[in-house]
Amino acid sequence: MDDDVREQAEEAAEVNALFNALKHDSDAQVGAIMGPLMGQNPEFREHGDEMAGVVAPVVQRVNGMDAAEKRARLEDLAPERVEELDAEDEEDDQALPDLPNAEEYDEVRMRLAPNPNGPWHLGSARMPAVIGTYKEMYDGWMLCRFDDTDPETKRPDLDAYDEILDAVGYLGFEPDEVIKASDRVEVYYDHARELIDLGGAYTCSCSGEAFSELKNSGEACPHREKDAETVHGEFDAMVDGEYDSGEMVLRVKTDIEHKNPALRDFVAFRMIDTPHPREEAADYRCWPMLDFQSGIDDHLTGITHIIRGIDLQDSAKRQAFIYDYFGWEYPEVVHWGHVQIDAYDVPMSTSTILEKVENGELTGWDDPRAPTIASLRRRGIRGEAIVDAMVELGTSSSNVDLAMSSIYSNNRNLVDEETDRAFLVRDDGPGIDGSVELPVSDGPDAGEPLVHPNHEGRGRRSIPVEDSVVVEAGDLPAAGERVWLKGYGCVRYEDEQFVATGDDLDVVREGDVDVVHWAPADGPRLRLRTMDGDVTGVAEPGVLDYEDDDLLQFERVGFARLDSVPSHGTAKSRGDGPRDDLDSDPAVAYYAHP
Repeated sequence: MDDDVREQAEEAAEVNALFNALKHDSDAQVGAIMGPLMGQNPEFREHGDEMAGVVAPVVQRVNGMDAAEKRARLEDLAPERVEELDAEDEEDDQALPDLPNAEEYDEVRMRLAPNPNGPWHLGSARMPAVIGTYKEMYDGWMLCRFDDTDPETKRPDLDAYDEILDAVGYLGFEPDEVIKASDRVEVYYDHARELIDLGGAYTCSCSGEAFSELKNSGEACPHREKDAETVHGEFDAMVDGEYDSGEMVLRVKTDIEHKNPALRDFVAFRMIDTPHPREEAADYRCWPMLDFQSGIDDHLTGITHIIRGIDLQDSAKRQAFIYDYFGWEYPEVVHWGHVQIDAYDVPMSTSTILEKVENGELTGWDDPRAPTIASLRRRGIRGEAIVDAMVELGTSSSNVDLAMSSIYSNNRNLVDEETDRAFLVRDDGPGIDGSVELPVSDGPDAGEPLVHPNHEGRGRRSIPVEDSVVVEAGDLPAAGERVWLKGYGCVRYEDEQFVATGDDLDVVREGDVDVVHWAPADGPRLRLRTMDGDVTGVAEPGVLDYEDDDLLQFERVGFARLDSVPSHGTAKSRGDGPRDDLDSDPAVAYYAHP
């Protein structure tokens, strides 16, 4: 590759890297640059083996710029690409589809129906995000109904009721009413008795296996034609707890020859020996199945539109039989597919997450490795960012993939302008190559990077250099080469130390010198909790001036929420005492995203 082609390739790569970084509000990646670069410039293809070596240093240089510098540079090189970025930003966000027949109702009334068997995983956020957004779109009404009528297989967690409501609030919504199904058991009994009078239900003492054989062959249960008085008597005995678990059920009469066996004479009530964990419901032993309970409640609370998973289509069909008996009109239904997220090693399963918490594999529901709302909240991700990403998925009946990058991008847009910058030099953790401590000579006593690169009025941070600094091992230049310590200046690596050169910023603009972050060697220790495991490092001293829950962007690392900042009276830096004492009380932060 001759010099002219190399120069053309470097400029084209820089344009693509700048555009890519600004569009996604994150570091550009060599792999993402190579495809468009080769496609737009066929003349580069014969040099394919060499292109990665040309592109990589350009991408590294671009990633060392802040957003304002990237935009200014792109305006110089290719102003039409800046216009393209601005045009994309002005496009309207994808709105949710209209609810079916919404105009036929005086008020759109929707419900959340969580099972409080544990805090919410991330997939659970979709329901309040979409229903809450629909409520706002239609100036409607939203119920939160806890479907807690299974005290055995999906046993309620007493803490989960408040945790779920707290999660709904974190996402930015407030239900108009909150009810617990376990408070309404007598209501379900009343409707069961009315259904018996309508000839729509009968008590059955067949074993599950025996009834399954009858059902699958389209044969009626021998108990199906009991008279109403007998059915009432046996149902009352169920309510009084006179049967053991599995001994008697109440079934809804449907079509015993229905083409779908799952709809044939389904169970409405069953006996459960395990007491409900809520004291108010602990005496009940006869419990409604979810399809019966939910169907009754949806009518009584005036629900007009139901959104539920595509796997619950049979629920709507079962409930339709009940509605027909009572002469009720069934609500509008939207079925959607499941949300899939592949960014976590832990499945989005309440029971699985609970098991991992209980056996110590996870430190809690807010462990950064857990795919939970509590985890994202502790990492400093705003609920609005999750809601926007969920709403963008729409209500398709197909399974949909949620890219965590969309949540990160949304959150970045929300917090970037208000979040101060800081330095963190990582020295240990997954994927970390360590750090290097070096003396600095012939330079100023402190670095003074901006608190925020886009807001000079916020001032500068003062980071003392004193005897030496630390940089990440991957940022150490070759002997005799220069590097720009951000906010400090240009230094050359020679004789196992950094020597200030006095060069101005032009050496960075010209692409001759990389920009790196750094910290004083005696800076405070910090532990960064990430999805991949804990990372430790040295931060600039100013980090200790922030409060718990403050958000910082550790430059070239990412956004993080400060979880625990030691008081200034504790040993907080390497210069304050023995290293062992320091490591016992580091600052702790939770990594949010790049």
